[in-house]
Amino acid sequence: MRVFSSIDELRHTLDALKRQGRTVGLVPTMGFLHAGHMELVSRARAENDIVVVSIFVNPLQFGPAEDLSKYPRDLERDAAMLRQAGVNFLFSPGVEDMYPRPMLAVVDVPDLGRELEGAVRPGHFAGVATVVCKLFNIVQPQSAYFGEKDYQQVVIIKRMVADLALPVRVISVPTVRDSDGLALSSRNVYLSEAERRAAVIVPQTLDEAERLVADGLTDPVELEAKLTAFLSREPLARPEVVAVRDASTLQPVASIAERVVVALFVRVGSTRLLDNRVVSDNRVVGDNRVIGSNRVVGGRSLPGKGVTR
Repeated sequence: MRVFSSIDELRHTLDALKRQGRTVGLVPTMGFLHAGHMELVSRARAENDIVVVSIFVNPLQFGPAEDLSKYPRDLERDAAMLRQAGVNFLFSPGVEDMYPRPMLAVVDVPDLGRELEGAVRPGHFAGVATVVCKLFNIVQPQSAYFGEKDYQQVVIIKRMVADLALPVRVISVPTVRDSDGLALSSRNVYLSEAERRAAVIVPQTLDEAERLVADGLTDPVELEAKLTAFLSREPLARPEVVAVRDASTLQPVASIAERVVVALFVRVGSTRLLDNRVVSDNRVVGDNRVIGSNRVVGGRSLPGKGVTR
């Protein structure tokens, strides 16, 4: 595995390989890798000749009171994991490499980006779309891989790609979960032992949403209220977003009939946890993967066919 921080050097190397007819898959990450990231890598390896993984903690997507300075980083550990997984190139630029001067150009999908997580993190998704668009321009992959845990992020990136006619196929990969159902996330490292035990209320709430819809509940407002009450059973959990939205547009729905996403954005202690599930016609759509198990635990998929946190 070769490691690059220079945009020009990476481009030069990839251009030579593309002229040989090699296909390139990109896995954008912010590092501190876990099994969920490695599932993206595995999918990219299966579908491409060359796999590029980027590790860049993007300051544009962090608000002034958020965790940019303490976001977990361990490049040496990450590089060892990627090398063992057979990744060809690691692109690990510094802020000065990606943003040598203040960015005046911004990519935004505001109608999608101000919903759900964007409502409590203004500007976050403009930062995400900008860095992903820049990574697409640098690497110019045929395919790019994103985890479905960040459902809203993938919807936004897919819309950005469609609107800007970017020649990239966006592939979504099912959420990887720990044995108790908690979605893997780099931010889970922030949780204390007590908070980690409490965090299972998040996937349990999605299970409850599945049960309620399967029992015939069709009123999204009532479902949101019931899920908020369910979350309140855990004193360490503070819900910031509990929403039922159209799975494609992220807009409110009048009734749970077509595909809807149940989106949760919950603070456990000081850590924000994201999770979601898509349901349709009283059934869960898709699947989530559990570490060390072939068991399906709920699940979902994205509209169509498919920076990871």
